[in-house]
Amino acid sequence: MDAYAFDWLNLLIRWVHLITGIAWIGASFYFVWLDNSLLEPRDARDAAKGVGGELWAVHGGGFYHVQKYRIAPAELPAEEKNRISHRGQALARLLDRLREDA
Repeated sequence: MDAYAFDWLNLLIRWVHLITGIAWIGASFYFVWLDNSLLEPRDARDAAKGVGGELWAVHGGGFYHVQKYRIAPAELPAEEKNRISHRGQALARLLDRLREDA
């Protein structure tokens, strides 16, 4: 019975790994396409705020206006920066774990 359960678990892990890999590659292609499709900002005020490029897109009946900043905007709170940044998320998680252990 243990070998039977192990085979099913192995199959499940392989399928999750395959699907995760496909999603990862798809996201990578999307962001490469996004970076290559950005246009110069139309509004000079956006350029002054640090916007390096923008893109209008339509998907699922919704309109999206994407703006890429060259650097993080000055008015973005530190909490939001940490929420966006993977390093910030990892650091916040590490600090939470250290507080739990202390």
